[in-house]
Amino acid sequence: MTQGIHGTVADGFEEVREEFAAFVGRELPDYEGQLCAYVHGRKVVDLWTGDGCEADSLYGVYSSTKGAAHLVVALLVQEGTLELDRKVTYYWPEFGVEGKGGLTLRDLIAHRAGLVGVDAGFTGDELADDQAVAERLADQRPFWRPGTAYGYHAFTIGALTGEVVRRATGRRLQEVYEERVRAPYGLDFHLGLPEELEPRYRPVQPMAPTPEQQAVLDSEPTGPHTLASIAFNTHVPNPGELADYPNSRAVRAKGPASAGGVAAARGLAGMYAATISEVDGRPPLLKPDTIAEVGQIHSTGYDLVARTHKSFGLGFQAVSDYVYPFLGAGAFGHSGAGGSQAFADPRSGLTYGYTRRRCSFPGGAAPENVRLVRAVHRAALAS
Repeated sequence: MTQGIHGTVADGFEEVREEFAAFVGRELPDYEGQLCAYVHGRKVVDLWTGDGCEADSLYGVYSSTKGAAHLVVALLVQEGTLELDRKVTYYWPEFGVEGKGGLTLRDLIAHRAGLVGVDAGFTGDELADDQAVAERLADQRPFWRPGTAYGYHAFTIGALTGEVVRRATGRRLQEVYEERVRAPYGLDFHLGLPEELEPRYRPVQPMAPTPEQQAVLDSEPTGPHTLASIAFNTHVPNPGELADYPNSRAVRAKGPASAGGVAAARGLAGMYAATISEVDGRPPLLKPDTIAEVGQIHSTGYDLVARTHKSFGLGFQAVSDYVYPFLGAGAFGHSGAGGSQAFADPRSGLTYGYTRRRCSFPGGAAPENVRLVRAVHRAALAS
């Protein structure tokens, strides 16, 4: 065992442990994090480090939650309960006001609805409750003509697609996920954390930027009427800090599907392993055609919210396009604002999960993931 690094790697994956240890050695002394990977359904990397961090410690994973939410949608599409090219109003009639009546489920899932927030913002209680968010969004005029452009629906996409799931099935998205995905595989990836598991939760620590990093943060446009401010709900009085969101028990208990999930790295990687591979004798959750559909790029180019290039499949980030170009075409997953990362690369059979306790700079997938993912991918191809 490398000093301070706990866990195991399979033969041929020693470089991953070395890369993880090298990164940890450059971090603040209080760093906590976990790294897990599977190849063709076999766990090949299972590492963790930090005082108080265990293999089954649970962390707020922010938008990595969207991967679990849209796996539920993919399952329902696969079985015919949902149809991608039906209008959203087929399932949710009240949605059709303010020019939204022509929007299809496909465009909704691909972040093309223009419903990144509401004019007056959401309360903290609303952001913990997907149904409350959905009710507000049903009356909201879109911020661009639906289907003509796309922008990241940071706090709203899970509530929007979750409401479609609720209307089509009569059950909350979180309930479907628990019954069909989390519980059967015993995954430590929760959309709604039971009270008895609270002792395993490690509260998110706020970002600790260097002076140079703080200067970058201070230089970013933060006007209260920008799309970014509306999408991240910072245009409200006293919006709170990034770390506050998953540290709220109300958020953890309800597991809002955009950003309220709680997970260990094992849970992140394990969910994607179950999605594309046989695990413990169970067939993959998704069939090859469905895997190809969700990983196919549906939105690419200039993201109106993030003001940068991004690419999305169906609810999932197209991670091989703009984050990890060395991954196979059709790789799909989702990062989280605190630094978490999770994805599946169907062509190599690799699935990956990473968590960290302290929010990273900048937001989104922590920068160390580039080297860690490259090391895991290189070992996977050689295995």
